[in-house]
Amino acid sequence: MINVLIHHEVADYSAWKIAFDSSFDWRRKYGELNCRIFRDAGNVNDLTLIFEWESLEKARAFIASDELKAKMAGAGVKGAPRVDFLTEVHSVRRSAAD
Repeated sequence: MINVLIHHEVADYSAWKIAFDSSFDWRRKYGELNCRIFRDAGNVNDLTLIFEWESLEKARAFIASDELKAKMAGAGVKGAPRVDFLTEVHSVRRSAAD
């Protein structure tokens, strides 16, 4: 499994979210396993997304696709996103017992 971190600004979060949600099945078809969306505390249109993807190869192919570029433009993504492909090295999960 690979993690993909994407950071970009959108013109309008609400409009972007509708477009994002409508692409759920399309992203899953290309290997998305999970996604978390974060907004900057001072700018609701400045987004960071963290995806879990089936493989690095599928994630890279998806990110490079013309279809994704068109969907992002249609959703109001401003400029080129920052994209990082990450592998988890260490994770700590806290519980009430800690």
